[in-house]
Amino acid sequence: MALFLDGAVSTTEDLTAQDSQLLDVASTEGIDLGSKLALAQEELGVELRALLSRASPWDPFCWPAPAYIEHMGIRHVVVTPPLKMWHTFRTLETVYRDAYNNELNDRYAGKRDAFREMAIWAREKLILLGIGMVWKPVPRAETPAVAPAQGALAAGTYYVTMAWVNSTGEEGASATPAVATTTGGTLAVHPGAAPQGATGWNAYIGVSAESMTLQNTSLLSPGQNWTQPATLTTAGRKAGSGQAPSYLWPAPRVLQRG
Repeated sequence: MALFLDGAVSTTEDLTAQDSQLLDVASTEGIDLGSKLALAQEELGVELRALLSRASPWDPFCWPAPAYIEHMGIRHVVVTPPLKMWHTFRTLETVYRDAYNNELNDRYAGKRDAFREMAIWAREKLILLGIGMVWKPVPRAETPAVAPAQGALAAGTYYVTMAWVNSTGEEGASATPAVATTTGGTLAVHPGAAPQGATGWNAYIGVSAESMTLQNTSLLSPGQNWTQPATLTTAGRKAGSGQAPSYLWPAPRVLQRG
């Protein structure tokens, strides 16, 4: 699972899965869905920060705090299904609120109100089930730099991604892949600067974005480059989407409705 701060929580595809007429409405009313996705995520971020500031992020009777924990803030939050649904429905509510304000069309008002109720439902389920948290967050990696190098990798087009790993072996979300072509050599992968909390990284390469698999057999150090051998490993694990929650924190029920 991705972290809340890794990027967009939901996509246009998530929105249209809930409302098949959305693209037509956005086009007709001149609504930028990307902006609405970003605005809704900013609003959720404010609400999550307010929740996280109100109490200790662990139950002292069940979850003794590790010595390395200082404060569990927004960068520790994982996008669990209830959080993703909350963001999707909040975005749709925002879209139809703007559409109604443009036209004062009761059909838009009905959808606005329906999605508001669905957003409230998803938020309440998040609070009931708990906000997903990780002890040591690993941010999503940036797309690695890929350069030609001496070697004997088969000529072709390759997709290359990477993911950072923390000190307990948890891997963050993999980067948007780079695309590189070889014609008589191999690929050298440069990871860039390591983010806070990263102690190493993994390289994933494949002939398509769906087939990228782990190539290194041991963890690469933050400043170490990866040069692909002549043989492309296809049996390794696939590039992942990020950390699973270390635990779920039931948040206090103090948010205003809306």
